[in-house]
Amino acid sequence: MIFVTVGTHEQPFNRLLEEIDKLKEKGIIAEDVIIQSGYSTFEPKYCEWHKLLPYDDMLKNVEAARIVITHGGPASFIMPLQIGKIPVVVPRKYDFNEHVNNHQVEFTKAVKERYGNIIPVYDISELSGVIVNYDSIISNIPAGIMSNNGAFNKQMERLVEGLF
Repeated sequence: MIFVTVGTHEQPFNRLLEEIDKLKEKGIIAEDVIIQSGYSTFEPKYCEWHKLLPYDDMLKNVEAARIVITHGGPASFIMPLQIGKIPVVVPRKYDFNEHVNNHQVEFTKAVKERYGNIIPVYDISELSGVIVNYDSIISNIPAGIMSNNGAFNKQMERLVEGLF
């Protein structure tokens, strides 16, 4: 199953939903797709979709999904990372009236450069290739995230072990 979430930002993200629905219609995506469409105005014809989902349902969908596709909002792609999944991140763009500026593009680039644990898609025409080749793409990407507390605890553990 593929789970797609566009968060709760009030501007539509129809561009992503239309592409996913088209890929499902053409059979490029063969598995089931569940979409959380937020305030988008496009209504998918070939995918299950819900405007908004309770947190528990979001979590269940992320856990069950083989691929999680999100917009570039940190809250949307941190959840899959916390579960050990590598999300495909399609940032909203100002040019398409999907957000007030291009901060999602900039943030996505920064996360990819710093952590390397997301798959950014800046050109929607490249999404089908990422979906088709997802398993081979993730084979060289570190999954998950470690909190600052977790990193501190690891360093402290090494320090204490070195003392004894």
